Amino acid sequence: MTARSAAEAALRGEHAAVYGYGVVGARIDGDRQEEARTAYDAHRARRDAMARVVRDLGGKPKPAAAAYALPFAVPDAAAAVRLAAELEDRLAGVYADLVRAGDGNVRADAAAALREAAVRAVRWRGAGVAFPGLAERAQGAAAPPSRGSRGGGDGTDQGSGPDSEYDPSGSESQPGTEPGAGEWSEPGAGADPA
Repeated sequence: MTARSAAEAALRGEHAAVYGYGVVGARIDGDRQEEARTAYDAHRARRDAMARVVRDLGGKPKPAAAAYALPFAVPDAAAAVRLAAELEDRLAGVYADLVRAGDGNVRADAAAALREAAVRAVRWRGAGVAFPGLAERAQGAAAPPSRGSRGGGDGTDQGSGPDSEYDPSGSESQPGTEPGAGEWSEPGAGADPA
């Protein structure tokens, strides 16, 4: 993975997180509204910064999709908290890729974004993982779904066909394969927000 493709994946992840936090904010209880708003603002700022990084690396930043399918239904505040933690886990994964692929300031900024995502995930979930952003090493310790899993929180697969998958990691989904951790679907591919 090149630094540019990792930065493009991080940008796609930030677009999806901004959308996801809109859903979180609509469903979250009053005492956590400010936390959701702060995270929303932080992801908007990171999205804008990642667009600049993509341009600096010779790419053309892609705009956000109109909507994103969520990994599971979000009918209430408890589901909104789970969604916020899931968003942060997925972002930690794409930023871990950028840390590996980037250098200099790109790597330093990606490491800071990874750390921020990990801290927010712990705040939402109430527990951390041993290696944030490295799902394959976090197994068994309040870990996000492993690569290849798109669970709906109840162990069920919530995705659909590979043609509708949104993959912020930059890799192409192949027919018959499961997308990895950190992937979102475009509209119509997953659960409804309500």
